Amino acid sequence: MIENNVEILVAEEKHLRYIPIILQTIEDATKVRGTGIAKRSPEYVEQKMREGKAIIAFVDNEFAGFCYIESWGNKQYVANSGLIVVEKFRGCGLAREIKKKSFLLSREKYPDAKLFGLTSGSAVMKINTELGYVPVTFAELTDDEAFWRGCQGCVNYDILQRTGRRYCICTAMLYDPKKEKET
Repeated sequence: MIENNVEILVAEEKHLRYIPIILQTIEDATKVRGTGIAKRSPEYVEQKMREGKAIIAFVDNEFAGFCYIESWGNKQYVANSGLIVVEKFRGCGLAREIKKKSFLLSREKYPDAKLFGLTSGSAVMKINTELGYVPVTFAELTDDEAFWRGCQGCVNYDILQRTGRRYCICTAMLYDPKKEKET
């Protein structure tokens, strides 16, 4: 983990000024990785922050990372999305800590919901696995059309569309709290 002064917080109104850098960081990461991160509008990110559904991270008071949560299918499914870490802070475990905080916030706000994510990054897959997510087919995710419309901002949307929402570059991962209770 980073040795410096790290803060990982639920975003509030005072963090709205970071929206431009959050969106730029997402765009830059998409270009570097050559894979999709669905684009979001400034208004969308602002809404997540105002609703207390976003996590923001700072290292030595400098913006370092972000993630937000969204519910789908009448709050039966929750996605942790937009996980991003500023390039100079990558490889230090910050993404793991942001994702953990987002996971806990999701469980607090939606204790009975299934948590899911779509990712093409091996680091996120590893973090999700540590949190109890398992790979699933896309059919096991929400059928909420609003969620799938959100994929339209991704560079790989054509793959998802051509395959009838069965396949994409991303791996679908699911955490089911009912299965945790069974063990």
